[in-house]
Amino acid sequence: MLAMMLAMLDNMVVGTAMPKILGELGGLEAVSKLSWVVTAYVLGTTVSTPIWGKLGDLYGRKRIFLSSIVLFILGSMLSGAAGEFTWLNNMLDPMSQLIYFRAFQGLGAGGLMVGAFAIIGDLVSPRERGKYQGQMAGIMALSMIAGPLVGGLITDHASWRWIFYMNIPIAGAALFILIAFLNLPRKRTEHKIDWLGAGLLAIAITSIVLITTWGGKEYAWLSAQILGLAALGVITTILFVVVEMNVAEPVLPLKLFKDRNFSLVSTIGFLVGFGLFGAVSFLPLYQQTVQGASATNSGLLLLPMMLGVMVTSVVIGRIIAKTGRYRIFPIIGGTIMVLAMLLLTRLDNDTSKVESTIYMVVLGLGMGFLMQTTLLISQNSVEMKDMGVASSTATFARSIGGSFGVALFGAVFTSRMEADIAASGPAATAMVAQSGGSFDPAMLSALPAPMREAITHAIAFGTSGLFWWALAFAVFIPVLAWFVKEVPLRETAAMAPAE
Repeated sequence: MLAMMLAMLDNMVVGTAMPKILGELGGLEAVSKLSWVVTAYVLGTTVSTPIWGKLGDLYGRKRIFLSSIVLFILGSMLSGAAGEFTWLNNMLDPMSQLIYFRAFQGLGAGGLMVGAFAIIGDLVSPRERGKYQGQMAGIMALSMIAGPLVGGLITDHASWRWIFYMNIPIAGAALFILIAFLNLPRKRTEHKIDWLGAGLLAIAITSIVLITTWGGKEYAWLSAQILGLAALGVITTILFVVVEMNVAEPVLPLKLFKDRNFSLVSTIGFLVGFGLFGAVSFLPLYQQTVQGASATNSGLLLLPMMLGVMVTSVVIGRIIAKTGRYRIFPIIGGTIMVLAMLLLTRLDNDTSKVESTIYMVVLGLGMGFLMQTTLLISQNSVEMKDMGVASSTATFARSIGGSFGVALFGAVFTSRMEADIAASGPAATAMVAQSGGSFDPAMLSALPAPMREAITHAIAFGTSGLFWWALAFAVFIPVLAWFVKEVPLRETAAMAPAE
């Protein structure tokens, strides 16, 4: 639970610090890279998740879990030091450095998430697992609560760099506890890693994310760059499928998708990740610049949404453990998420903090019904020997949804923001360009009123547009959940001698 908290905390901690990071590392020139600070981390997690799951299946969960923590610590140290490497500043600007280091950090985070869920899958029966995964989901939600709040406190009272450095003592404690006390079933399997499949998967995902990020912004949709990425994505996806059908130990066994429930909840997980990361990544920017909240207060304003996730997840987990029934919960959660996205499209310059908080509470309730329920259904749909890769695939689906969501949301946000500033007239465009387009709230408040109003209106316009896109995806969640079949939960967990 401590290791999982690290991974989730770093997903959320950057949001409230983003205006300060932008102000220090680039201003308006860096806004096109804003989403990549989050996307790089989520993409690193996404690409590495199925690999960590398979490595855990082959070499033992404990040693792989510990390795992922060490990698995560190194990535945290590098992210905190972005821009402070003199020799590197000549090759990469500070914002680009932070993006690359965040991707490296995400590689370690992928192992934290899938390792935690797979360990619970090894030790606890599916019938009882709902209760434990409810607690795990509670820790995830607590991290979501603490992330924006801690990020805001650190940003207001110290340097944003400490949002990364604080991981080191927490991860050190996790390493000590795991080495000393974690005992897991001993499993022996043939050591065959599908590196070719993993590489093809990474290239395919990265190509598609780059299309959603650059298309219509950096390059025209019909440009050679975008068409080339599309061709690369299609070719590597086809090759990946061919490889996975023919290797002995596929990194992502396609046979799992023959189970209807597994396929449905994997798709639902993708859509949940799409909405979750998009909301948490961009709402703090809106709260700090448009609503005038401090970094700390923007974290507090996200608190009701995260509490909704945490409370609902824990309660639903206990209900599932008691009744053994789960089908109705993703249907309810999907319906609530649709309502939440519709409400969030109403955000504008005049939306009060109370009103936006109500909208976020509704979103949190919807996600609480979905997050741990979909993982439970995934694990109950596979054999025990595939528990690790099933857990990684479920986490992978949510992570890749987050990758696409943040990339697409970032492109939509930037496009709508710049279009709104341009619509205010040449004078506003010139003033914003002259100011450097700072998103640091303190610097923003010092700008002349016309310039400040042009920027805040553009941010509000960009933010509301994100949720129209999120709504278009969210409507499929309750529809897909309706077709989930109620399969009795297993009463036992396969155990073996401890390693």
